[in-house]
Amino acid sequence: MRTGMNIIAAVFVTALVVLGATIFTVDQRQHAIVFQLGEVRSVIEEPGLYFKWPMIQNVRYFDKRILTLDSTEPERFITSEKKNVLVDSFTKWKIVDPRLYYVSVAGDESRARTRLSQTVNAGLREEFGKRTVHDVVSGERDQLMEMMREKADLDARKIGVQIVDVRVKRVELPNDVSESVYRRMDAERKRVANELRSQGAAEAEKIRADADKQREVIVAEAYRDAQKRKGEGDAKAAATYAQAYEKNPEFYAFYRSLEAYRNSFNGKNDVLVVEPSSDFFKYMKSSGRGGDSKASK
Repeated sequence: MRTGMNIIAAVFVTALVVLGATIFTVDQRQHAIVFQLGEVRSVIEEPGLYFKWPMIQNVRYFDKRILTLDSTEPERFITSEKKNVLVDSFTKWKIVDPRLYYVSVAGDESRARTRLSQTVNAGLREEFGKRTVHDVVSGERDQLMEMMREKADLDARKIGVQIVDVRVKRVELPNDVSESVYRRMDAERKRVANELRSQGAAEAEKIRADADKQREVIVAEAYRDAQKRKGEGDAKAAATYAQAYEKNPEFYAFYRSLEAYRNSFNGKNDVLVVEPSSDFFKYMKSSGRGGDSKASK
């Protein structure tokens, strides 16, 4: 009976070993390739539990996640101005065709990284050679990275890899280039500032000229309206005087003479040289005679 139990245990253990060699799982973060006698039998993309023939089939796993290819040292590139720049970049990539990836680089991630690094560096060198320092620093940086991603992706597809993104982290100038570039940038900023100042001065002069013109027009119109009102007032006053004169000419003449006397003898030191027989003293003489007659009475 003990021998029978040992046989059952051995069979059970053997069954577990065979089952373990037959069953395998694929994680959601992985691709899996099933090989049969060294040849690719199938590619598994979906996670789950799978079976294989033990001994004659084996499985290799490849990362499905987005991987990062980061440059260890800044690369030196030459711009269209023949100036050196130090560029620090990184690349995001992932395996999209496990079969082609295995056939191209034997599933070796280090070989894939070397291939991608060469592709990205060659593309960056070409794109930097078409642009100036200003373009790669600020002007066309986003455009450069997008073009670089598209070019690198075309080559990466040949080995079953997709380039998700290419980013330039930092662009630095060597010490021998920095000073000349800064001087040129400073001169450019000063030129733009002077241009803006001249435009502002011209605009200010234009505004002042327009304001002076409007002021002259307003003053002229106000003077015209004032003279018009004054003329109307003078005309109305003359008409009033004329009406009053027509009603009592003698009184009107007397009143005007009194106004003349008041204005002529306004100050104690005023001197008036007039013949006594002139019409200016007409009402004074009449007043004197009237006074004498009343006194005699």
